[in-house]
Amino acid sequence: MRKLLIFCLALLTVIVLAACSEEGSSEGEGDDSLTIGISLPSATHGWMGALIDNAENRAEEIQEEHGIDYVMTNAADPNQQANDVDDLISQEVDVIVLLPIESAALSPVGQNVKDAGIPLVVVDRELENDAADVVVKGDNEGIGLNAGKYFIEQLNGEGKVVEITGPPNSVTEQRGAGFEESIADENGIEVVASQDGDFSTETSLEVMENILQAQPEIDAVYTQDDGMALGVVQAIEEAGRDDIQFVTGAGGAKEVFESIRDDGLISGTFLYPPTMIMDGVDVAADIAQGEEPEDDLVIIEATEVTEENVEEYYDPDSKF
Repeated sequence: MRKLLIFCLALLTVIVLAACSEEGSSEGEGDDSLTIGISLPSATHGWMGALIDNAENRAEEIQEEHGIDYVMTNAADPNQQANDVDDLISQEVDVIVLLPIESAALSPVGQNVKDAGIPLVVVDRELENDAADVVVKGDNEGIGLNAGKYFIEQLNGEGKVVEITGPPNSVTEQRGAGFEESIADENGIEVVASQDGDFSTETSLEVMENILQAQPEIDAVYTQDDGMALGVVQAIEEAGRDDIQFVTGAGGAKEVFESIRDDGLISGTFLYPPTMIMDGVDVAADIAQGEEPEDDLVIIEATEVTEENVEEYYDPDSKF
């Protein structure tokens, strides 16, 4: 009887140890799970709204296909975004995808990511340091260069031009620098006003209203964003100005494509697709799984879209 009791106790000990071992293994597997942190500005519509949708959709696909979790944050201002990124660092995510609201303001927190040993993928707007492991962006300088060439051709090298820029960040600087370089040798083209439209239709409407009052003669308007182009056109139409020959944008918005197609005041734009965030999330997923990125810089071409090729890019079902 005693031998049977000892045997039963020994068997029970083995079962308990096996259960503990299995539980420890399960916990270990949980510790090995991968997580992508995604920090973006906040928006519900327009280019940024479409980009946020693309980011979440791609992250969900990766979660389903590869079992990689994600945490997404959306910030209304640089301070909030900096706090969001610091929180992702404290959560010890495996990689962070960041679209900075402002380049200078988010550069220090980018360095925090690097110091924490977390790989960083920056999308769209670059930082002012080397914190990013990979940068995914459109060809911002190419947008400016191509727009400048378009203006020279359409104006035959002579005209008074208005420039509506974005807020202070690398995108704004590069699109402005490209345009300036492109028209630098054209003495007949004069930029009579250059103001910040904050990548906002509403702000650009207000800014353009003031410019129209101050400038009695304008031949064309270069805007650094399709949403801003729409605000500019609204201001021009409400003011009843008929001296402005055309407006250009950047991005690839459906409403802008319709203006181009229907011979509206917006006659051209330069592609800067919100789907670029999907490339950034893909790169992050590869890095999280231990793969080395093929390139540290991924650039999407700034294709010119005019009435000649707009039907190739127009999608009536597009959310942007």
